[in-house]
Amino acid sequence: MLKRQKGTEYYANRHSCFLLQYHLVVVTKHREKVIVGDVKQRLLEITDDLFINKWDCNIIAVNTDEDHIHILFECTPQTTLSVLVNSYKTVTARLLRKEFCDLLKDDLWGSQFWSDSYFICSVSDKNEAVVAAYIKKQGG
Repeated sequence: MLKRQKGTEYYANRHSCFLLQYHLVVVTKHREKVIVGDVKQRLLEITDDLFINKWDCNIIAVNTDEDHIHILFECTPQTTLSVLVNSYKTVTARLLRKEFCDLLKDDLWGSQFWSDSYFICSVSDKNEAVVAAYIKKQGG
């Protein structure tokens, strides 16, 4: 997990001082409404594990609606966003399809759980609270 530089709102590593925040939205294939109940809970667990333990990111806010997930996160300058997103989609799809094979049948999904596309944008410290509040309202 990232640790803030003492006395500042920024992070630091050996070669840089930074504050990189992103809003990621990933949508299910055909916008199928399957992110509910146990699938939702497991997706949130996997998301926490991947972002925090595998990619050394901080999750600021995360929530789902029935057909998509929003993740507001911070990462290091060394993080390659396209690799992170593609890995996230691959790992979550594989694990969810394996654990919920009865719900996520191949005839509906083919070989995918997520849509081919995704949305990601940078977030500034000025609008972080607005984006976090928006994410918390998802699914309600």
